[in-house]
Amino acid sequence: MAIIVASFLWGTTGTAASYSPDVSSLAIGAFSMGIGGVLLVITARKKLLIDYKLMLEQPKIFLLGAASVAIYPLAFYTSMRLSGVAIGTVVSIATAPFFAGILERLISKKDISLQWMLSFVIGAIGIALLTLGKDQSNNNAYSINQQGLGIILGCIAGLTYAGYSWAARCLIESGVHSTSSMSGLFGCAALLLLPSLWFTGDNLFSSSSNAFVSLYMAIIPMFLGYLLFGFGLNYIDASKATLITLIEPLVATVLAIVIIGEKFKVIGWAGVALVSLCLLMQTIKPQKKLRLAVKTM
Repeated sequence: MAIIVASFLWGTTGTAASYSPDVSSLAIGAFSMGIGGVLLVITARKKLLIDYKLMLEQPKIFLLGAASVAIYPLAFYTSMRLSGVAIGTVVSIATAPFFAGILERLISKKDISLQWMLSFVIGAIGIALLTLGKDQSNNNAYSINQQGLGIILGCIAGLTYAGYSWAARCLIESGVHSTSSMSGLFGCAALLLLPSLWFTGDNLFSSSSNAFVSLYMAIIPMFLGYLLFGFGLNYIDASKATLITLIEPLVATVLAIVIIGEKFKVIGWAGVALVSLCLLMQTIKPQKKLRLAVKTM
């Protein structure tokens, strides 16, 4: 439930960012994730003092997670700026479960469940239909090229999202508290993100709307959302957590249509239905744990 609520909050970020068109997508990403990271560190300072030695015992995992946190918002918000809120969010979040599953299989040596595989296939088809269902009638060649670049950046965002989710889960499994895990990764990433605002953050507070959007993004979706996400990782694997967050592009798509005015064809709504089915499958606990044997060469 915590991850579902977090996903709803994250689904509002693209629409919120659209109200600050004169602010660089790099600045929005760096400020929201950077300040969110600082707030997480302040909130979890006592637990961090207890757990920091455990985290530093796994430097490769910790640094991979922190680097992923730093790269993710830059790729994610730029993807939305180039390809649109709905498609940028959909691609970024929909590719994350695939990358998370690969990380867990290749590095953590965990089996891939049949239920996860089926729900992923359904979700992937839904995401494809949703992407194809966007009305392109007003797009020219330049905007289509932009959309292609946005989709590539969305895949990078999905990879880094899966990367820090997997890293956080590994730290939690080693005995680190979930709050310490998320705040440690985000706090380290903040050291990289916040200095970049010297070059990109000129218009963050140039108007009341820009200031409101910046503070909202940092406090609600980033700070509160990732507190909830870290709590949820106590109970489920990163691959399942990232699959549940497919609810985020649904929220983002609805808001993009209702508030921003992005248009989708019928095929796009069929994609929404399939993603909803994918989410429903993840809420069902199988009576028997069927495992899909994936043999590595």
